[in-house]
Amino acid sequence: MADRPIYGPGHNGGPTMEPGAGWRGYAWKRARAELLPSLPLPVIQRRLKRAGELGLDFKTYARVHHSAGRDIVAILFSNNALRMIREGQQMPEARAAKLRDLARCGRGLLAHAPQDPAVLAMRIEAEHAIHFDPAATAPDLRETWGQTRARIRSMLNGAGLLPGAVVLVGDTPLEADWAPTANLAGHVSADQYFGP
Repeated sequence: MADRPIYGPGHNGGPTMEPGAGWRGYAWKRARAELLPSLPLPVIQRRLKRAGELGLDFKTYARVHHSAGRDIVAILFSNNALRMIREGQQMPEARAAKLRDLARCGRGLLAHAPQDPAVLAMRIEAEHAIHFDPAATAPDLRETWGQTRARIRSMLNGAGLLPGAVVLVGDTPLEADWAPTANLAGHVSADQYFGP
């Protein structure tokens, strides 16, 4: 058995510099290039524009779009992500400004009890001119994963939204788990979406 090279931490296991390294290097680069889609410039420009309309950076949009296999039609926010955790708490203006800048997408709201989602959505619309539809009570810790999935999917289906075309912006690990549970297009943390 030939000696196998030992790779240290951080080594990607790429080609060695033994004889034939030129050919292996070429084959390695070609294999990596074939893994990445080669998109025409107009498609990339369209996707850059769409990422901006959704308030996402291009890398996040490309990841979510690729995994969902379709465009994003709505973004679902938790009240935690909006920093409206307690009743009467004001949304930071920077977050409100970002939400007002969203274009060609729906905005949904999941509000944790004891907050009333309809009341919270009306208050946000009155104070910040941001419309949320649908707005529903967020799943709680007592619900099973099946109940959580049913609650979120029912909310989205009632609004005519396909779960696989909706991104969730949440602020806790529990909220992050809602995205795969309900088969949403993806999850983005509130800090990543709005900035720390």
